[in-house]
Amino acid sequence: MNQLEEMHTFVRVVEAGSITKAAEQMDTVKSAISRRLSELENRLGVSLITRTTRTQTLTDAGLSFYDHCVKIIDDVSHAESSITNKEKALEGRIRIAVPLSFGLSVLSPLLQQFNILHPNIKFDVDFNDRHVELTEEGFDLAIRIAKLKDSSLIARRLSRIKILLCASPDYLAKNGTPTIPQDLGKGHVKLSYHKEPDSVPFISQSGRPLNISIPSVLTANNGDYLCQAAIAGQGMVLSPDFICAEAIASGKLQVVLPEQLANSLLNVYAVYPQSRHQPERIKQLITFLSQQLKVPA
Repeated sequence: MNQLEEMHTFVRVVEAGSITKAAEQMDTVKSAISRRLSELENRLGVSLITRTTRTQTLTDAGLSFYDHCVKIIDDVSHAESSITNKEKALEGRIRIAVPLSFGLSVLSPLLQQFNILHPNIKFDVDFNDRHVELTEEGFDLAIRIAKLKDSSLIARRLSRIKILLCASPDYLAKNGTPTIPQDLGKGHVKLSYHKEPDSVPFISQSGRPLNISIPSVLTANNGDYLCQAAIAGQGMVLSPDFICAEAIASGKLQVVLPEQLANSLLNVYAVYPQSRHQPERIKQLITFLSQQLKVPA
């Protein structure tokens, strides 16, 4: 094994968080990765990673070597990209994690369009609402709808969605149509996304923050299901516009207190690790999605 391959293996072990995960991502056996790492440490004459049965920790030498390896690997990738025909660069696999409902309704047709333009791209798409660990799980990028916390990831804003409080006409006829946020505390119930708090933030008529507690009568981990439950009159729902827009347009749902709902705008981001050179196919995909989704000002 040459030195560059050793560096690739070492970086993958560090970023995956364990030899076992690195072996899975590199499609090889754990013993092979362990042997490569031991051979590298023997050749360098230092310990790079302190390993126990449950954890691994970089030594000072390992941390320094990791930083050098990432720079060298990136430099080599840049050098190769500079002389590689762009069409040839747009081939290979893109492993992407996307939220389930947004992925199926919005991203799926865009990925198909991108595939028509670049048929040598092979997508590996994980439709899932869970928060994936990109480097540990071997993803190239993820699409996230959220207020992002500080992290080691690079984020590019692609679009923006609006959260709407909705209910069916039958539900509102039975329980009353709220005209001010305080009306929601008078017998109304909510259909909640998994781990969503009962408290809903509003802006009062005087402009002050106001939290109204609406008890949940149903909890689920899928927005489409909650939208259908709201259409059936089971309660009110906080729904992203890409899920509830059709039901609102057809009159199956009505928007409640749209001007007073707080924190109703969320950005859609493409996120990817900052420690690795971004292949041309990833750059082109992110640019394509940004153009198609028309990122707002």
